[in-house]
Amino acid sequence: MEFQAQQLRDAFRIVVFSGAGISAESGIPTFRDALTGLWERFDPAALATAQAFRNDPALVWGWYEWRRAKVLAAQPNAAHLAIAKLATRVPKLTVVTQNVDDLLERAGCPDVLHLHGSLGSPRCFACARPYKFKGDQLDGREEGRSIEPPRCLHCNGKVRPGVVWFGESLPDDVWRKAVTAAKDCDLLLSVGTWGLVQPAAELPRIALQHEARVVHINVQPEAVAGEREFSLLGRAAEVLPRLVEQAFG
Repeated sequence: MEFQAQQLRDAFRIVVFSGAGISAESGIPTFRDALTGLWERFDPAALATAQAFRNDPALVWGWYEWRRAKVLAAQPNAAHLAIAKLATRVPKLTVVTQNVDDLLERAGCPDVLHLHGSLGSPRCFACARPYKFKGDQLDGREEGRSIEPPRCLHCNGKVRPGVVWFGESLPDDVWRKAVTAAKDCDLLLSVGTWGLVQPAAELPRIALQHEARVVHINVQPEAVAGEREFSLLGRAAEVLPRLVEQAFG
């Protein structure tokens, strides 16, 4: 059985759950992509822990600034824009992402739930107070190198990236809202994610358990079970705009 655009048009409460694949189509390297330059000597997983930051804060901060530079240079693609358009066409849309970039917001999506934090929301490693970047200037950091992190204006602690590292819990309020949306939705669109990272990967399963339809949009086919789960094969920037256009014109 194939998923029909009519089923998208008839849905009242929709969740869009996005992963690295949608941002990769804007040229942002995925977390597990081969690294270049200075970073090719390091395992990304070894840089994404609190202990790594304690051991070498300049190295970790520099890597995340390299990633932030990639985001600042990227633009939302047709999939991001299609999600923003969908938000204006349905009664209720909740956007949940595993990505730490701001491309969904720049495309026009309101109130995005970032399960894994955001590169644009650093905070103090010591007192957890938020830190504001001074504009989008990276001072040559896009070249990729170790950089001493800035200091907290309140306690002088070192500022850390505002992302969820290995060994850390997801933000409670964000996760709670995402689970509630998955339980309440009629339809969940899972876009550009392999469902490997827990607990985020549970959201499509939660939606299925609560009688919603789940549609996986990916460049590789997804194993589906039952008449309420579907797999649409292709790039998100091609499949999603076409689906929204068919449903809403």
